Amino acid sequence: MDMVDLVDIEDMEVIELLQTPRVNNRNRLRRNPFVELSDEDFKQKYRFNKRYAMKIINLIREDLTRDPRGCSVSPEIQVVCALRSWARHEIQDDTADLHGLSQPFISQTCKKVADAIAQISHRFIKMPATLTEQEEAMQKFRRIANFPTVIGAIDCTHVRIKKLNVDGGHLYINRKGFPSLNIQVACDAECKIMDIVTRWRGSVHDSRIFRESRLKQRFEAGAFSGILLGDSGYACTPYLFTPVLNPTTPQEERYNTAHIRTRNVVERCFGLWKQRFRCLLRGQYCNIETARKTIVACAVLHNIALDMKEDVFNTEPNSHQFNLQTSEPLVQPIENNVRGNIRRRQFIERHF
Repeated sequence: MDMVDLVDIEDMEVIELLQTPRVNNRNRLRRNPFVELSDEDFKQKYRFNKRYAMKIINLIREDLTRDPRGCSVSPEIQVVCALRSWARHEIQDDTADLHGLSQPFISQTCKKVADAIAQISHRFIKMPATLTEQEEAMQKFRRIANFPTVIGAIDCTHVRIKKLNVDGGHLYINRKGFPSLNIQVACDAECKIMDIVTRWRGSVHDSRIFRESRLKQRFEAGAFSGILLGDSGYACTPYLFTPVLNPTTPQEERYNTAHIRTRNVVERCFGLWKQRFRCLLRGQYCNIETARKTIVACAVLHNIALDMKEDVFNTEPNSHQFNLQTSEPLVQPIENNVRGNIRRRQFIERHF
């Protein structure tokens, strides 16, 4: 075959390629779910009702419209795409197809919405500041098992992340053998998140996270009149009480029973939180910084849902159901300090 024949063949292939119609395999029709869907269908698709979604949209509308590239997608569509992606942990291609968008756009939208919500987290995630707020928090905890002076329950939970093939990536592997972020949460008696720390790797122990946290510094500075309850993975201190490991008296037995029942609220908080946002249950596979912001954003959304009395909606009836009355977890006990032991013993003698 000579050069002339080769040129002719190449020209024919180019002509055929140009004449082949482009296949549009994606529906680009952008529907408005607030208009086209009933309340029931909206909640079925997004796991939240329209009133809740509009609340979130109005909170961050200005941030979503401040786009130098001139994004033509409305804040309403951006927020519901993020809600669907986080709440259902749906493949982003499916969310994109449903809304007539592309997968990269959904990825960037989730990142942008998470960043906008995380920036206002201080408005919704906060410890009780005034004496009145602290007394109210103590009263709510006392109604659970008559455990006095408690203003918060604290614990950590792991959120899976993608494997990091970088220096130090092995430090994210937790004791269960998968990469994660170890998230510290302090919550109130109604499962509302009052404090959250998302910066620690999965291999870091719970006690170290608290020891180096701003929350501990505030308790040591006397910012709060009440105490925290934690499991035996924490050191017992004058402001954080743990269970008695080997109770020998009826008083200590009663203390442990009330402690476990009262502290169990943080376990239920984790269950509700991860039930609402399946991305926390199944894992975050974006970069680390975006994962941290998404976790904080989901904490804000969880608190707003509690304020608005939004029910936990399960779109997957055959999926794993959380046992909201979880048992005391198995943890490695931490050596208690002398002041903490003395304060706890005095507390038990006085109240139990």
